Amino acid sequence: MNKLMKRITLISGNENKIREIYLILKKYGIELEAFDLDIYEIQADNLEEIALYCAKQAFQILKKPIIIEDSGLFIEALNGFPGPYTSYAYKTIGNEGIIKLMKDQKNRSAMFKTVIAYKDQNIEKIFIGEVKGEISETIKGLGWGFDPIFIPRNHFKTYGEMSTEEKNEISHRSMAVHKFAEWYSNLLRNPSF
Repeated sequence: MNKLMKRITLISGNENKIREIYLILKKYGIELEAFDLDIYEIQADNLEEIALYCAKQAFQILKKPIIIEDSGLFIEALNGFPGPYTSYAYKTIGNEGIIKLMKDQKNRSAMFKTVIAYKDQNIEKIFIGEVKGEISETIKGLGWGFDPIFIPRNHFKTYGEMSTEEKNEISHRSMAVHKFAEWYSNLLRNPSF
């Protein structure tokens, strides 16, 4: 197989996201090229619609196979907020704001969800990873985004208290990236797949 074929372009300027995805794809022998492309992101109520819309735009500009990743934190007691508005919520109210909103909530259930949209000349495909857990009562650890307040189910540490390697073993993003990498590897081996 031509080594250049085992490459994919991720549209993102988020260094943390790029690092997490790079480490997983490396295990599959897929080289990651990150490209920070200024594309319009629609406001929609689901991550799949947002990611696919952005993937179509990016493909029109770059004319090569690309992936777009979009993630959201869905908090049950807040009716799914921030959901597809996670990035905006983080920039405006941050971890402290979510902790305040959850102050007297007994139901701390939440879900982190990642959607990866793949687009090439002929194929549009979505890969999803979800992890259920809960919102911690305090900010714990470093991490990035809402990692310091999300405790995955059956764990005692927030994502923010985990190393990148630990987080990549269980995270929503990791699940979606593994699904993509397995599919993409099969596609490259058998283009009619």
